[in-house]
Amino acid sequence: MVWDVCSWRNMGPLIRLETTLTGDRYLSILRDHLHSFMSIVHSDGLGQFQQDNATLHASRVATKRLQEHSSDFRHFHWPPKSPEMNIIEDIWDALLHADENRSPPPRTPMDLWTALKDEWCELPLRYLQTLVESMPHSVAALLCVRGGPTRY
Repeated sequence: MVWDVCSWRNMGPLIRLETTLTGDRYLSILRDHLHSFMSIVHSDGLGQFQQDNATLHASRVATKRLQEHSSDFRHFHWPPKSPEMNIIEDIWDALLHADENRSPPPRTPMDLWTALKDEWCELPLRYLQTLVESMPHSVAALLCVRGGPTRY
């Protein structure tokens, strides 16, 4: 499992999770990686953090941790059971497609991890910016169909 963060301005760290993600481990990722990334990339405090509604992400302890840092950045809340709108899904598709086209393809978990890190660092910033800029259109399309299926 992997955790990552990015913004319109920069790619953040790609963190390999050696074990199952627990509440304590998620809090340490927020503390050790998210807060430092946001403070560097969005030192003005205007950054927004988006995550899905995974159980650990929506837990009381994680929500409390994010609220404690609300002056550093905003946490973009997703309604419960809402469609997945996180641009990270598009990024992961691009990374996996790039890995499939590697020659030779990754054969071991360590090879895959190395390839993912390489591809993560090679993603063009303009690609990331295009994904971020597409969000208003995607949200508008979702609102038009009242949360139903869209064509974005």
